[in-house]
Amino acid sequence: MEQESFLIKKSIEGSQDAFAQLVNIYKKYVFAIILNFIKDYGEAENVAQEVFLQIYISLSTYSNDNFKGWIGKIAANKSIDWIRRKKAKFSEEAVENTTNLIDSASFVKNNPEMSLVSKERKELLSKVINKMPEIYRIAIKKFYFQEKSYEMIAEEEEVTVKTIASRLYRAKILLREKWREENETL
Repeated sequence: MEQESFLIKKSIEGSQDAFAQLVNIYKKYVFAIILNFIKDYGEAENVAQEVFLQIYISLSTYSNDNFKGWIGKIAANKSIDWIRRKKAKFSEEAVENTTNLIDSASFVKNNPEMSLVSKERKELLSKVINKMPEIYRIAIKKFYFQEKSYEMIAEEEEVTVKTIASRLYRAKILLREKWREENETL
């Protein structure tokens, strides 16, 4: 503890050697926390670098109370941030492919196994869509299944075209999340 306090003080004063020693002491601990969140070793290394950069930047705000817990919290938060960023980058193609299941009917008709799989996926898609809030469910059904334009939907719903565009954008994100959740439980 005494050495840790000394290294923290020296790091705050600008000693790179002292900070390097802190990194060396806690790198396995930080990495273990990150690896619990992020199962990819390479990505965990990248996040670990972010964690130690954040520790270095925030060290002057540290209140000399449970340093290990403090850096553990930073590691957990950085890991959660990484997961959120990754989810945000998830390709919209997955949603497009999911919503285009209906369009694959000609291939499915000639293949009984695909017909069964398609029927199950359509049922799952319907189940997922029905769990969505009504404004998003309506927007998805009217646009993808009834093939109505943004303008037509806006007129029917008595809102602006921009509102429909926004609802469809949010609906796709929500659909993607709910689809992933449903597939994880199978």
